[in-house]
Formats: sequence, structure tokens, C-alpha cells
Amino acid sequence: MALALDIASWALLTLGGLAMLVGGIGALRMPDLYTRMHAAGVTDSMGAILVIAGIMLQAGLSLATIKLGLILLFLLLTSPTASNALAAAALVAGAKPDAKRQPDDNSA
Repeated sequence: MALALDIASWALLTLGGLAMLVGGIGALRMPDLYTRMHAAGVTDSMGAILVIAGIMLQAGLSLATIKLGLILLFLLLTSPTASNALAAAALVAGAKPDAKRQPDDNSA
């Protein structure tokens, strides 16, 4: 049973690390601020879920698991809020989305 928990934990930790790596690469490759924020925000949330879930499996049923769950809840509430605030501030500051990526109004 301990071996299965270790394997599941390391799988979650590895997938979380890969999600964060892909998010970092995606943030470098995206064309404008808004798509970069989207790539970073989505993979940041997914990476955090996977990494903290892997650590929770390693911690077992303890006070540390409850604290990690609260940290995860805090991250899931604040990360999208921060991304939204950044996007709103960028829009107010005059950062325009990439016009080449906008859907055509006459295509419908």
C-alpha cells in the first residue's frame, strides 16, 4: 500500500512540475499580454493542484494535510482573482489584445 501511495504521489508531483514547465514555455511563446496571462494562470492553477495533491499523499492523514488543503484552497481563490485584476489593469493602462488573433465579425 505504501508503494502505491509513493507511486501516485510521485506521479502527481511529476505531472505538476511538467504542467508548470509547459506553462512557462507557453508564456514565452504567446503573442500578447492577455494570452500569456491566460497560459500562466491556467497552468499555475493546474500545477499547484497536482503538486499539492502529491505532497498531501506523502503527508498522509495529519495536520500537515489539512494545512496543505487550506493552502490549496487559498491558491485556487487568489490565482484567478489576481489574473483578472492584472488583465483589468492592463486594459485600463491601454494594452490592446493582438488584433490578428481576434475572430472576424463577418465570419458567422
